[in-house]
Amino acid sequence: MKTLHIEEAGLLTTVQDGGRYGYQDKGVPVSGAMDTAALKLGNALLGNPPDAAALEISMGGFRARFLAHASFAVTGFDPQAYLNDHPVPSWTAWAAEPGDVLELRAGSSGIWHYVCLAGGLDVPLVLGSRSTYLRGRFGGLDGRALRRGDVLATGSRQRVAPKRLPEALRPPYRDHPTIRVILGPQEDAFVPESIHAFLSAPYHVTPRSDRMGMMLDGPRLRHRRSADIISEGLAFGAIQVPGQGLPFVLLADRPTTGGYAKIATVFSLDLPLLVQTAPGRLVRFQSLSLLEARELYLKHLFAFRRFLERHERGGDAYS
Repeated sequence: MKTLHIEEAGLLTTVQDGGRYGYQDKGVPVSGAMDTAALKLGNALLGNPPDAAALEISMGGFRARFLAHASFAVTGFDPQAYLNDHPVPSWTAWAAEPGDVLELRAGSSGIWHYVCLAGGLDVPLVLGSRSTYLRGRFGGLDGRALRRGDVLATGSRQRVAPKRLPEALRPPYRDHPTIRVILGPQEDAFVPESIHAFLSAPYHVTPRSDRMGMMLDGPRLRHRRSADIISEGLAFGAIQVPGQGLPFVLLADRPTTGGYAKIATVFSLDLPLLVQTAPGRLVRFQSLSLLEARELYLKHLFAFRRFLERHERGGDAYS
């Protein structure tokens, strides 16, 4: 069903889902949404599978007209959304009629915003995913960013959904966040003074940041011997430190392997906070043990499932 006509695509708008897994050994990056929490929670509001494809919009400047009846939700860090020039609260499921115009304007905070639609965006699957990989020019809509005049279709709606996500389940976005990390897997490649500096001093997010990675500027970190290791797989949030000593965080479009020592890996629940930090803002890092991270993650997962189950039983979906 043709659902959305793009009138302005803004700086960068692509189709993204949960990512393209299972092909990294063949050199195909995972890609997928930068803010995975905003994608999954937005889909939950509409009864979609958590990894259903949605629009990922960078820095606003987006406008589209609905071609059919539809339900949608806008998520991310401080999205400025309007339906027919009336403000639309984020993290809430809304209904649109044919002819309605949805607009996302540039906000003062955050970078990545998501428009999830009931049924998910229906673009062709490539290697099991609908995500756009811009450098490889495949996935999404013809492997490219969206542009004026594009028309997007949606799939069929899956089930009845909640209407609004409680504040407690949303990522605690901040302009200058403290990011929890698990040290390693090569923290022993760094002198102790560098580990201390990494965990105590702030780092600036530089403009050299995109969907592949985030370059940070701050105290330079010193290796015991060399920055080089035998190349190995890279996780979303891995923080590698090349020979010049500045950390580089690998993000959604990261390469499949890398040969620089990694001082730490970002805790998955804090990845949305990091990717939404704009150039010029400060981030600090705080160490977390693997067991602590696992416990926090399971608690979050339990709270989210309770919310969904309460709604499915017909309880209050607004608390």
